[in-house]
Amino acid sequence: MTRTLVTGVSSGIGRAIAERLIADGRSVVGMSRRPGDLPGEHVAVDLADTAAVRAATAGLGPLDAIVHAAGLQHSARLGALDDAAFAAMWQVHVAAAAALVDALTDAIVDGGRVLLIGSRTAVGVAGKSQYAATKAALQAMSRSWAAELAPRRITVNVLAPGPTRTPMLDDPHRAATPPLSPPLGRLVEPSEVADYAAFLLGPGGAMITGQHLVICGGASL
Repeated sequence: MTRTLVTGVSSGIGRAIAERLIADGRSVVGMSRRPGDLPGEHVAVDLADTAAVRAATAGLGPLDAIVHAAGLQHSARLGALDDAAFAAMWQVHVAAAAALVDALTDAIVDGGRVLLIGSRTAVGVAGKSQYAATKAALQAMSRSWAAELAPRRITVNVLAPGPTRTPMLDDPHRAATPPLSPPLGRLVEPSEVADYAAFLLGPGGAMITGQHLVICGGASL
């Protein structure tokens, strides 16, 4: 049975991906601050604490894949940027990803997968500069890792959703930039992101690496 580590499984996209993988017969190790109610193993850890993240990886291998889906969003325009919010997003989005993959590199089987959940806003959106910067960093990091891990046939990609119907939409910290309906007329569903993730983690994704793959309902047009 394949074994996949998924962060952020308590809600939103992380939970949807975990549910899809479990339905596909994968064994999922969930990692999040709050205990989940999904079948299988769960590791409770604050992903903003990289030392705790590294400690929590002990004994987790072997793994077929790592999916880093944990995230948060604080929105603000110039003149109102929040240093603490920026640091919090950087820790969860970027530093946690680096700590996880670095600590577990040898635990990923040859031919495995690393999938980071980014955002369409990584290209820049007014009012989201700090959030966008942390998601843009995932692109550079993932391409570097893709080159390093290619000899082991381990793929590394960023899956970047546009506006997705998750609890994050109701977070007051992102109230400065309310979501807009994309050209296809509705928000992306977490299950649709999970379907794309399942493809990338499966046999069909074996030759896709170093890519920033967008699912946004046409919001990037």
